[in-house]
Amino acid sequence: MLDSTPMTPSTSLGAPSGCLYVIGTPIGNLEDISLRALRLLKEADKIACEDTRHTKKLLDHYDIHKPLVSYHEHNEMARAPELVLELEQGARIALVTDAGTPLVSDPGFRLVALCVRHKIPVVPVPGPSAVLAALSASGIPAGEFVFAGFLPSRTGERRRALERLLLEERTIVLYEAPHRIADTLADALEILGDRPACVAREVTKLHEEFLRGSLAQLTEQARAKPPRGEITLILGPPEVQQAGKLPDSAQSLAHRVEELMLQAHLDRKEALKLAARERGITRREAYSQLHDTPEED
Repeated sequence: MLDSTPMTPSTSLGAPSGCLYVIGTPIGNLEDISLRALRLLKEADKIACEDTRHTKKLLDHYDIHKPLVSYHEHNEMARAPELVLELEQGARIALVTDAGTPLVSDPGFRLVALCVRHKIPVVPVPGPSAVLAALSASGIPAGEFVFAGFLPSRTGERRRALERLLLEERTIVLYEAPHRIADTLADALEILGDRPACVAREVTKLHEEFLRGSLAQLTEQARAKPPRGEITLILGPPEVQQAGKLPDSAQSLAHRVEELMLQAHLDRKEALKLAARERGITRREAYSQLHDTPEED
């Protein structure tokens, strides 16, 4: 069933009542905020924010004085219904996070979902994105990419999450904490293989830095000197080997297939597909090399 919630005009000078504005805010540099976002923050009846102290710094910078209410992962289950009641009574509420766009690896989904269910207009106000900012300056192909958010903090769960990305042919973008980045790079190198990568840290901030190289190089570098600050990790697509040329390990195709089946928990068909791609040959050619009968695509 199609959702029929009416679109609320968001460009008029008078902001409509009974509306939730999902507003993107700066990820570092306070100048990275739109005129529209500033106007709507000034017009809002209330601002729901992840950390009121953090958001107050942004509002004070632009001389905006509005009631603030905390809305974060630990209280959103109770706070979302409270805000919906206010919205149903005609309140104009702005939803922001500490940095970037709400809901993208940040709180906000429960509130937006409730608004949609109760036919309350939800208006997106685009803003800065750490994913897009880091990707645009990484030097890694950005035409197609998959955003995987934060990997699990536990080693076993993190490795299983990386294993699920084994067959991904697009650029992969992740968030990672500085105290885990060295382990994550090492796990990615072991599971996904060496490939172009970029560690983008403190994007748009004073100590912004882009560390570019192969996963092997970045792993060694992170072990020697762990990067600090907020980190966006970009993993380029696997580099296709020259046709007929084995990877550096020089292992046999059959051995590689068995290895992928065991380590990555892939079935034989998917393991062969990945092993073929690593060697720059078609799956049919790989079947031929293994003296099997090609399967129908």
